[in-house]
Amino acid sequence: MKGTPFKLKQKLSKEAALKKARRDKAAAMTEWGKFKKRTAQKANCPKGHDFDHALGKCIPKGKNRAKNSRSGATKRKYNY
Repeated sequence: MKGTPFKLKQKLSKEAALKKARRDKAAAMTEWGKFKKRTAQKANCPKGHDFDHALGKCIPKGKNRAKNSRSGATKRKYNY
C-alpha cells in the first residue's frame, strides 16, 4: 500500500494501514455505506463540502468529520 493516506496522517505501520484499508472498504460496501454514498452524490455538494446525513445538507468537510458520532442515530433515521 504505497502512499496510503492513513499511514501518513495517522502514522500507522504498513500492516495496520492495510488492515484499516480493508475495514474501511468493507464498511463502505455495506448497504448503509452504499446508501450514504448514493445520497451524498445526489446532493452534489460544492468543493470542500460533505453531505451531512444528520442535517440533510452540505456542510464544510472539517465540520462534518469532526462532529460525526457513532451513536447510530442517523442510521436509525434512515431505517438502516
